[in-house]
Amino acid sequence: MEPAMLATLADRLLPGHTALVIIDMQKDLVLDGFGVARAGRDLRHTRAIIPALQSLLGAARAAGVLVCHVGFWTLPNHGSDSGAWLAQRRRSTYSSDRLCMAGTEGAEFIDALMPRPGELVVHKHRYSAFKGTQLDMILAARGVRSVLVTGVSTNVCVESTLRDAFETDYYVAIPRDATASWDRALHEATLQTVNHRFGLVTDTAEVVGIWQRASRIAAA
Repeated sequence: MEPAMLATLADRLLPGHTALVIIDMQKDLVLDGFGVARAGRDLRHTRAIIPALQSLLGAARAAGVLVCHVGFWTLPNHGSDSGAWLAQRRRSTYSSDRLCMAGTEGAEFIDALMPRPGELVVHKHRYSAFKGTQLDMILAARGVRSVLVTGVSTNVCVESTLRDAFETDYYVAIPRDATASWDRALHEATLQTVNHRFGLVTDTAEVVGIWQRASRIAAA
């Protein structure tokens, strides 16, 4: 028998079964004077999405959408590094194997998107927020069916997370203006890949509108 499906974006992003997942908006990955800036990465695109993320975060909180802050978390003394992981990290573009060291200032979330008490925080040691974490169990326990994946970088941690979400049977959506890469072509390539195979591409205004309408209906 064919399973029931949620066909429209509005149905998929109903507040009661949706999680807003904010990926890697940490000082080492966003701010000047920290990790990737010292490695030479252009952070203009990354910082440009902060207002959109603030809008999504505010709307999610108001509508009762589950908020999940995901942060890269590197353990000291290579405690989270395999040989394969470390070898590739050391040749990654505009990166470093010392990013977001556990307990350092660089691993902290930026002030503009700081988690509130009670909001879900997940530390990951790989690109995907589902690898080696309890994210799937927590989302499933809370009845989440859809994930809106945002943050940085579009073509790496965001794409890795949304691919795993889809393969784990979540509906996936990505707002084009609330995720960023240091390379615009790579950002656009991920959006095309998502649209063809993994989920729906949207924007912040459309998502905020869906959540606000849902809140008005619930309050009526």
